Amino acid sequence: MFQEGGKRVRTWSPVTGCLYQCIYCYSRRLAEGRLRHLPRYRNGFKPQLIEAELSKRFDKSSSPVFVSSMGDLFGEWVPASWIEKVLAVVRSWSQTQFMLLTKNPGRYQEFNLPPNVIAGATMESTYVEPEISKAPKCWERYIAMAQLRHPRKFVSIEPIMDFNSGDGPESLAGWLRDIGPEFVYLGYDNWGASLPEPSLDKVKALIEALRAFTEVRVKTLREAING
Repeated sequence: MFQEGGKRVRTWSPVTGCLYQCIYCYSRRLAEGRLRHLPRYRNGFKPQLIEAELSKRFDKSSSPVFVSSMGDLFGEWVPASWIEKVLAVVRSWSQTQFMLLTKNPGRYQEFNLPPNVIAGATMESTYVEPEISKAPKCWERYIAMAQLRHPRKFVSIEPIMDFNSGDGPESLAGWLRDIGPEFVYLGYDNWGASLPEPSLDKVKALIEALRAFTEVRVKTLREAING
């Protein structure tokens, strides 16, 4: 789970499920595995709105709330009405900070994001092989986040994957400089998904480049297994 300022991030999943079929997805593993006995996962990872979650109350704790950790709230299959219901709850708890994370950040433009939201996007590399994920291409996510005028943004480079041919750490760092995130999460895969990975030296170079303009919150850092 994410850490924010050294504190564990709370989670809230009013919308669950995802159709991007990323082979490294821990949420799908949980929903189809040890959580499958729960009513909300009786249909596995099929997207759904959990109406009961919309009445959840939040205290004024300084730790943020990660929204839809068990799905992608801004996937193209999610009805706009579901998203608006979630954002209405976020607005009603204006003293609480909420974190959004999606692989489809282009859809952020369709909504008026509340000021107590930090809008995030997952960008695993400059390139991700189609058989690994059906999500929008990383360069599409980059453009969407660079164009997003919401004042608070972050990026998750997790699990990090090797760069496009001809690219290197400086290419991804340049993308993120254009985006202007408050902070960046970065880490290797820790679910044994056999992903193509950059060398540890490349990752260290990326971290150094990112720290020139943003905060880097390093998670799993190790030698590449499938580099």
